[in-house]
Amino acid sequence: MGTKRHFRVWRGDSNGGEIQDYDVEVNDGEVVLDIIHRLQATQTPDLACRWNCKAGKCGSCSMEINGMPKLGCMTRMSTFEEDETVTITPLRTFPVIRDLVTDVSFNYEKARETPAFAPPEGVAPGEYRMQQVDVERSQEFRKCIECYLCQNTCHVVRDHEENKTAFSGPRYFIRAAELDMHPLDARTDRKEYAQAHQGLGYCNITKCCTEVCPEHIKITDNAIIPMKERVVDRRYDPLVWLGRKIFRRDQLDEQPAFTAAGPGQGSMAPSTSTGVTGVAAGTPFASARGPEAPPIRADGKMDVAELAMPHQGGPSPFGDDQEFPLDPDHLVYNHPASDKDDEQEHH
Repeated sequence: MGTKRHFRVWRGDSNGGEIQDYDVEVNDGEVVLDIIHRLQATQTPDLACRWNCKAGKCGSCSMEINGMPKLGCMTRMSTFEEDETVTITPLRTFPVIRDLVTDVSFNYEKARETPAFAPPEGVAPGEYRMQQVDVERSQEFRKCIECYLCQNTCHVVRDHEENKTAFSGPRYFIRAAELDMHPLDARTDRKEYAQAHQGLGYCNITKCCTEVCPEHIKITDNAIIPMKERVVDRRYDPLVWLGRKIFRRDQLDEQPAFTAAGPGQGSMAPSTSTGVTGVAAGTPFASARGPEAPPIRADGKMDVAELAMPHQGGPSPFGDDQEFPLDPDHLVYNHPASDKDDEQEHH
């Protein structure tokens, strides 16, 4: 048997709106998204709300619940007091389309401006080899479901609309950090690009983005702060500092900026097409040190020791004459006995 609870939901569109009051039945085990569906079914069928998986993996049902950016499908009603009024509003950083639906195209524009993974020269797709430690190192950032709660709560764009042209936001800082950690990425200046074109310097690490992340990604501690530290290392490198003192500014401007590693690779700066951030240009005199990947043989493969051991150069448990991927004929796998469970029950 459910109980009646009081809800306040923002209703309106791009021209304006207001918060309206509803009394809705709430049952045990329900989440906020269930209440929105019940509202649509019983009282206000024209209430607009995005949702898809209802499992906290698509990021569609982002909204603000009692002022906190959350996923509607992951916010249980049991977390509120029985006499507490629950207020549901759209994401405040992005323009409202209608009711709880906002226009998040800002994030897609920033995604298009973020340089993609640059394949290593001479290694064909399917032949990439990485140490497991490198895979695990950036696995955290690949958990992002692009709910844009971190983008919404970041005060750099939430409170200052004018910053949107020069600031990509936490979601794309972790993308830059992931690629900067990637041992096979051919780009060598992800940090400088984040500083010059993504607005990394605007972030003052208040950790708001980390607090609202439904995937519990340590956005600030594991991505933004290390990126800031590495940018400082490059910017205040003694040779870079000396170059700024010796050369005139017009001479520095003639230096190639954000060039990719390897022949045949173009500039890392965006093209001259105008997007949300306008026409971007490179930053002169960038100093960068490329990622150090494990040794790769002439055939483009890594020794199995590089994949099987936590430390580079450890002995291979499969022998010294093996290569990855292993031949299926050399793998030993014993299927569990069909009566294994019965034997455990007897013991």
